[in-house]
Amino acid sequence: MTNSSQVIIVGGGMVGAALAASLGQAGLAVALVESGEAPTLPCDDGFDLRVSSLNLAAERLLAGVGAWEAIPASRRCPFRRIHAWSQQGGGEAHFDATGLGHDAFGSFVENRWIRAALWARLAELPTVTCYVGVRPMVLRQAANEAELELDDGIRLTGSLVVGADGGRSALRELAGIEVESGDYDQRALVINVTTRLPQQDVSWQRFTPHGPQAMLPLPGHHASLVWYGKPATISALEQLDAQALKEAVERDFPTRLGGIEAVLGQASFPIRRQHARRYSAERCVLIGDAAHVISPLAGQGLNLGLQDVIALSDGLLEALRRGQDLGSSQVLERYARRRRPQTLAMIAATELLHRVFTGAAPLRRLGSAGLAVTQRLPLAKRLMMRQAMGL
Repeated sequence: MTNSSQVIIVGGGMVGAALAASLGQAGLAVALVESGEAPTLPCDDGFDLRVSSLNLAAERLLAGVGAWEAIPASRRCPFRRIHAWSQQGGGEAHFDATGLGHDAFGSFVENRWIRAALWARLAELPTVTCYVGVRPMVLRQAANEAELELDDGIRLTGSLVVGADGGRSALRELAGIEVESGDYDQRALVINVTTRLPQQDVSWQRFTPHGPQAMLPLPGHHASLVWYGKPATISALEQLDAQALKEAVERDFPTRLGGIEAVLGQASFPIRRQHARRYSAERCVLIGDAAHVISPLAGQGLNLGLQDVIALSDGLLEALRRGQDLGSSQVLERYARRRRPQTLAMIAATELLHRVFTGAAPLRRLGSAGLAVTQRLPLAKRLMMRQAMGL
């Protein structure tokens, strides 16, 4: 069986589903290929470990495709302030969204709610067809169209195939696009806790010689804590029972946490970086983690992917208005020229932060001084806040 569409998207995660919703809402025929199950809106009250920071630009994208309102306000935690400081040297910087005339920088939201809300919207779009529980096996590229053969025998044809299937992208491999990668020799432990203090509107991050510690506030008396460290250190923490981990958190994390009532869950993951050597091949293009995986240090991974969605969607709709081939090299090169420099800048920034704050003592003092200088430079603070908002 062969099914035809204008755009084939491989990967139904948050980034792939957002692109499908954006294009489907504009009336394009979209085929979305997802190897897992279709998500449904959660019905339990517990908070998941996987939480993302959505900046204002990301919120506007989700609102524009009709998914934002499907996420209850009780599952979103807006944050108005950001505090960052160094354990060594005492340098610190405070950012407040009201300084730019906005109520918040963005919101912390569980990944499962973002993805489920997007899929709920996809079900309402008649031009979007979802293929669930299947994987791409063969990619055939030709001058006038691409064909993707799935492992259930179905063949999909379209002008363009988009790889949105994560850091281990099968589509990227089928397209023959290589990546550059590196390992920070660090792991991040994510800890879901209940807090003594009620919901906060501030996200804070403390830089230590072993890696940063951060708090992402969640609705009510909940928060997601992130603890970076050497793999052996994080492994030892993971062996602790809930009470012992609670005591370790209260001992090592800043007192401004306000104390915690209980540890509800934990998980860890390695910190790596990865960047595709090119973003496109013949009738194929990469977005999200398929194109770039950055350190979560600045909390911009998902936001970068959703910026890809905005850029690619804008480019494809403009090409459609001009009567251009959606999979032409000219269209895909315009997308790459728009996104690659911004992504490289973010990769460089996170790399610099990591090296400065976890490097030798002189570097750490320099990083602390940099925070102090930033605090005293209004223009620099405004630029950094606009970047954080995605504006």
